[in-house]
Amino acid sequence: MIDLHSHTTASDGQHTPAELLAIAQAAGVTVLGVTDHDTVSGLADCQKEADARGLRLVPGIEISIRFGGREVHILGHFIDPTEPALARFGEHLRTVREERMGQMVEKIRALGFPVTLEQVKGLAGDGHLARPHLARVLVELNYCSSTKEAFDRFLGDGKPAHVERFDVTLEQAIALIHGAGGTATVAHPGATRIERHELVQLAQAGLDGVEVDHTDHPPSKREQLLKWTQELKLVATAGTDFHGEAVAPNRRFGKIAMPAERLAALEARRPHR
Repeated sequence: MIDLHSHTTASDGQHTPAELLAIAQAAGVTVLGVTDHDTVSGLADCQKEADARGLRLVPGIEISIRFGGREVHILGHFIDPTEPALARFGEHLRTVREERMGQMVEKIRALGFPVTLEQVKGLAGDGHLARPHLARVLVELNYCSSTKEAFDRFLGDGKPAHVERFDVTLEQAIALIHGAGGTATVAHPGATRIERHELVQLAQAGLDGVEVDHTDHPPSKREQLLKWTQELKLVATAGTDFHGEAVAPNRRFGKIAMPAERLAALEARRPHR
């Protein structure tokens, strides 16, 4: 089973690299893409664990960009984690994410919920700070019943505690990924309401694939996205977007699988370095 979208504690996932690979293998995954948000810091440990278990790791990253007036995510696959530009990007975003989290915590406190930045950092550990960390703290303190409620009430775009993030352009994200020898795919385009004309813009900028099969996409959306993807001669990919039960309980390994021929087609689009 091939799954090209998952997260570890290096960003907003619940599980360490070793735990993630164990869970994936138990669910029947044989090829796993690890795509932490804006960082490659967990990939070395993931590779060691994958080698020990006889699994194939597809090293990746998920970069948040500003596109069409909203946040859209670009997945990089088959990247070289040692690429210096990626490392610099990740370290810069770590600082930016901490500043943003501090602002969101202050907004939550102003709403009457005495959360501290230290509590969020304690939950995140060494991972890049992200909204799901704050959402989990709100759940643990019984201010929200679920991370979904935390986003719906406070942390989602336009909600009272939301803070705009550092803007990365589409062109910058694709250049970073291609520069590291990887392929660029738009993540969960159904969830971010990508329309066909926008997919055309993404393709013109150098996009290689579209995450057609995603846990949050109903069958009708998958059919529509597959049609557009084929028309634009892009590769249709698949991923559960696994974060762990505490973060996204509906996104479980085994719910999504990608055909081997599509993986080969995506890998064939890697830029020559």
